[in-house]
Amino acid sequence: MVDIATRVWNHKWKIDPIVRSLIDTDFYKLLMCQSVFRNHRDTNVTFSLINRTKSIRLADLIDEGELREQLDHIRSLSLSRGESTWLRGNTFYGKRQMFTPEFMEWFENLRLPPYHLEKRDGQYELTFEGKWPEVMLWEIPALAVLMELRSRAVLDDMGRFELQVLYARAMTRTWEKVERLRGTPGLRIADFGTRRRHSFLWQDWCVQAMLEGMGPAFTGTSNCLIAKNRDLEAIGTNAHELPMVYAALAETDAELAEAPYKVLADWHDEHEGNLRVILPDTYGTEGFLERAPDWLAGWTGIRIDSGDPATGAETAIAWWKARGEDPRDKLVIFSDGLDADKILDLHARFSGRVRVSFGWGTMLTNDFKGLAGDALAPFSLVCKAIAAEGRPTVKLSDNPEKAMGPPSEIARYKRVFGVGPQDAIPVTV
Repeated sequence: MVDIATRVWNHKWKIDPIVRSLIDTDFYKLLMCQSVFRNHRDTNVTFSLINRTKSIRLADLIDEGELREQLDHIRSLSLSRGESTWLRGNTFYGKRQMFTPEFMEWFENLRLPPYHLEKRDGQYELTFEGKWPEVMLWEIPALAVLMELRSRAVLDDMGRFELQVLYARAMTRTWEKVERLRGTPGLRIADFGTRRRHSFLWQDWCVQAMLEGMGPAFTGTSNCLIAKNRDLEAIGTNAHELPMVYAALAETDAELAEAPYKVLADWHDEHEGNLRVILPDTYGTEGFLERAPDWLAGWTGIRIDSGDPATGAETAIAWWKARGEDPRDKLVIFSDGLDADKILDLHARFSGRVRVSFGWGTMLTNDFKGLAGDALAPFSLVCKAIAAEGRPTVKLSDNPEKAMGPPSEIARYKRVFGVGPQDAIPVTV
């Protein structure tokens, strides 16, 4: 196990690459990338960094030259032979050859496309434009770089003993969470913390702590590189990016209304009935489920990623019952703003009513709040598709604080998808 404090203290830290591999990314990005490669490989898409926490002035904290150095390093990466062998030959979700030979040949020859970076009002404007399968793979590494450079900027002025104490306290905090969770009957939990981690080394440490402390209750990690290196299950399905781009490509209101279901029809064809987890909240969960075709009720489960999680689970349970399905056979994955207390509360409330699982993100891999004042507190940074073929994308969510897109388009989407008043929940991570 790496001595993280010593590694941070070592002057080589400044040139240590933050992203070490093209598979230092979330598994769902690769699954979605293959689907996009098959169905929309020539679609032009723009991604952009969005800092929801304006009080964190990243351009004042992070040196532009250092940021460019890390981004340029990512552009030099390609799949190693071992990484390619792992993707081609491993079994994921019980399926061998999850990734097709055609996709793998393309991926093995990929170098990420150029980026555009400038400073504005204390923030970085970082955008990626190009073919959808290429630019979408910038999302996770770009976020990882910004998050870790922010951590490095804060740690830079700390002495060696101060760093040792900081990491000892962070490790104790994480282990106390593990101790609270372990032993809970039927608990199933995975690491979803790549996008807003404190650092790669810290995420890897947290995964090892979960593996030792949680035993079989720890089901794996979304991070492909860590899954490969630690011989763990790679966890993930799909994300809001797919319906956002499909919707932007719709020519009419009728096509817009059907876009979220077209995504899942393509997904079903891509994976031959595997990985059947619905993410319903892009344009409002209630309306999505109300208008959903009957064949979706037969899918394995639903991931809840915005709004009040208990309300989302109750909505899903009621929907399955109305469609003649037994909720006890279905899976609910909670993945928004989780920490130990919320995990235990949701597990106690829904265990036995549905199959419950958790994707634990920021508060697993970046909970340093109060350990260096507020200088290392987690914050909300995202990298989203903002346009497709020149048309703006929109996300409504079950939490209006997470909505994005031009106001006129947000109003149109709310009309088309029948989204009424929503309860705002503060977004912290």
